[in-house]
Amino acid sequence: MKRLFLFLSGTLVFFSWAMAQNVDEWNGQQATQNTITTAVPFLNIGPDARSGGMGELGAATEPDAMSQHWNPAKYPFIDKQMGFSVSYSPWLRKLVNDINLAYLSGYAKIDDRSAVSASLKFFSLGDITFTDEFGTVIGNFRPSEFAVDGGYSRKFSDKLSGAVVGRFIYSNLTQGQTVQGQSTKPGTSVAADIAMYYTNEIEVNWLESSEFSFGVNLSNLGAKISYSNDDTDRDFIPTNLRFGPSWLMNIDEYNSIRLSMDINKLLVPTPPIYAVDSTGQPILDDAGNPQIYKGKDPDVSPVQGMIQSWYDAPDGFSEEIKEFIWVVGAEYWYDKQFAIRAGYFHESEMKGNRKFFTLGAGLRYNVFGLDFSYLIPTAQQNPLQNTLRFTLTFDFDGFQNQ
Repeated sequence: MKRLFLFLSGTLVFFSWAMAQNVDEWNGQQATQNTITTAVPFLNIGPDARSGGMGELGAATEPDAMSQHWNPAKYPFIDKQMGFSVSYSPWLRKLVNDINLAYLSGYAKIDDRSAVSASLKFFSLGDITFTDEFGTVIGNFRPSEFAVDGGYSRKFSDKLSGAVVGRFIYSNLTQGQTVQGQSTKPGTSVAADIAMYYTNEIEVNWLESSEFSFGVNLSNLGAKISYSNDDTDRDFIPTNLRFGPSWLMNIDEYNSIRLSMDINKLLVPTPPIYAVDSTGQPILDDAGNPQIYKGKDPDVSPVQGMIQSWYDAPDGFSEEIKEFIWVVGAEYWYDKQFAIRAGYFHESEMKGNRKFFTLGAGLRYNVFGLDFSYLIPTAQQNPLQNTLRFTLTFDFDGFQNQ
């Protein structure tokens, strides 16, 4: 038990310390922001209210119908035969009322050791008015993006499982309009997830029972995406590494507490710092490309980008550590029917500065469950602040029992 406490606290302290280190200077200017950006960022948005109530985590939490996004390797350990969930998240609700994220996921157990799963994530950007370079209205359109996927998961032993997921990505942001003189098209790509999950009961004298879990999910391994008809400008999709532990404490027959932690890192190149002259103009090489002052060339293949992402930060190791996002969360259940949740999400000021607390609640009754979450930003405005998100889950075993 001491080892478990040391692992959780030591990991948290290390990442908190590393992200608080001072900022270096690049090319005579203080480096305060070097955010990593990708195409189709909606793929990494937490879609459900249960995990949203715990700070946006789920690598090793209890298996449920929403595990497809967080760690599909958890499905073989779920104690139901079939289920599905529907989630809805309003987006930028303080500004507009027609941007939202919807998520549908489900699973079915093949046998005691394997399961299949699928999900659909749909992101609507609302009504947007397109104009030409003279300000003339071309028309009103509704850009949108979606990803559909299917997965297979299997137990390797009574404590360990793995999963693979295939994904198709479609992003229609311009409705085929000409943007800055260049014709556009919807972007498409394919990707895959590879996940592992470990769980084991541990003995604690003052608990009725206890369980330690650990999960890893390498998601969105795939090709770059392009929105131009000539495919000359291709962008990375958000390949992400998620891993973390979870500890379930069953205090007695009615009360249980789960403590969890997730650590995330985008496995795409970090933007370099380009050299500039005394007037602030970029310095070009013999081929006419901007010279890199610090960092690595980001124009590489997806595989090279994954490898390079571990050592290409312009400020070296001190900046590389800041690219890790950590999340901690807790969940309390009473009689497996009512839950209260809380969590905290931390991202370095240099890499986006997303910091927020979350609160959540859940209800389970026979055939269905209902979860809510609420986000409270602490550093900057957040698209989900002052917004109530919800997820509805259905248990087919409960239908049969009824």
